[in-house]
Amino acid sequence: MADARQHEMLIVTGMSGAGRSTVANALEDLGWYVVDNLPPQMLRPFVDLAGRAGASLPKIAAVIDIRGGEFFSELQDAIQELRKGTALRVVFLDASDEVLVRRFESVRRPHPLQGDGTLLDGISAERNRIATIRGASDLIIDTSGLNIHQLATVTREHFSEVDAVGVSVTLLSFGFKYGVPADADHVADARFLPNPFWIPELRAQTGLDSDVAAFVLEQAGAREFLARYAAALEPVLDGYQRENKRHVTIAVGCTGGKHRSVAMVKELSTLIGALPRVAVSVRHRDLGRE
Repeated sequence: MADARQHEMLIVTGMSGAGRSTVANALEDLGWYVVDNLPPQMLRPFVDLAGRAGASLPKIAAVIDIRGGEFFSELQDAIQELRKGTALRVVFLDASDEVLVRRFESVRRPHPLQGDGTLLDGISAERNRIATIRGASDLIIDTSGLNIHQLATVTREHFSEVDAVGVSVTLLSFGFKYGVPADADHVADARFLPNPFWIPELRAQTGLDSDVAAFVLEQAGAREFLARYAAALEPVLDGYQRENKRHVTIAVGCTGGKHRSVAMVKELSTLIGALPRVAVSVRHRDLGRE
């Protein structure tokens, strides 16, 4: 039997309505062999089957969720067992309660755990059941602000050409007044800098505009912070590569996610992108909300 460690394996799980089907379809487009709604007890036979298939199934993924009923409770044990001899990563898809309710209402379907209660009752019950899995996941993707096309793009960023780099970094700007990103591994605060919002000629512009970027980066401490932050992240990213953590989200926030955080993320992408075996993508979560 072939060594299972020569294969890459993903377990895609998370909240119902958070986009598992979209991720599964995107993975298939990238050449992954995907099995949906697989009981945890079938994970080992699935890996063994891929081992016998050899190079014809180098990348396999299983979508597992609470549709499995009582079987789902055995997922944590199955993950721990597979980690001993398989190049396994667990991807957890999440979204805010408000977004999940809206998605279920749009398709007019009940939540799998709703029973005689409300949608929120079902969502709350599911969160309680899968909290341990979320904590043990290698990658958490918050899909609250993503449509299906954006989620497919994020999936491609994370799982296409993953062998070409050691770690893929998503640099994310955001506004604190809209909440800290749930999927952020590191969060930095750019609110120590003066806010361009209070400069009349800069208020309507964004951190992508040269005038705003120049204003932000010329402030005392701005470039020093970026240089030191990038230097502090370098050993962290090296460690992630050694620990086979291939994806990390670094978020930089300001008040509204329009000026300071956008400019700082744009500049930080240049510094982080210069590090060896690091691929950088940039997202501006809250740009356009004001």
